[in-house]
Amino acid sequence: MNIGIYIYDEVEVLDFAGPYEVFTTAARMKARREPETAKLFEVFLIADREGMISARANFNIQPHYTIRNHPKVDVLIIPGGVHTHELEKPHVIEWIAKLSPNTTLTASVCTGAFLLAKANLLQGLSCTTHWEDIADLRSMFPTLDVEEEVPWVDNGRIITSAGISAGIEMALHLVTKLADKELAVKTARQMQYTWNNENLSQEYQ
Repeated sequence: MNIGIYIYDEVEVLDFAGPYEVFTTAARMKARREPETAKLFEVFLIADREGMISARANFNIQPHYTIRNHPKVDVLIIPGGVHTHELEKPHVIEWIAKLSPNTTLTASVCTGAFLLAKANLLQGLSCTTHWEDIADLRSMFPTLDVEEEVPWVDNGRIITSAGISAGIEMALHLVTKLADKELAVKTARQMQYTWNNENLSQEYQ
């Protein structure tokens, strides 16, 4: 299963690195448990251009692919950060809008929800974002039902999470959805991450 994570200049580091770590660790844990099976997750980073991406705090990262040459994406993750310039890129919004219906799951972390909303993927759904940006999300997209005080909101195919470290919470939940709860628990333990917020989230199936 291919996990594609979109990155861009001024993306929040943990927004993409947290889920990246969860999915790659889950794949290793699955391989230990069932060494004869195929690799569970292939995880890669996608940008809108070739070359180095400068994440927040001058953290430079090289994407694996661009939006024009990436492999099939089964799970699309849109992280947050300084997202306003991404909202002004019609080719990026169009890419998200066209790709998402062909994915198994599409998820956002933090202010990545703004990009999903701009791509018209959150209409009629509940969603969330970083607590500091909830008012802005409601103001910019007044028809959205924006949840507060939850680490993530699951609408089935579309999942949004709150800010930064909440992306780890959501990614562990996605491991449960895509594989099983036991693997998610083992992944959290391997990461030495205390996963205790699942019962605080909203799920609409």
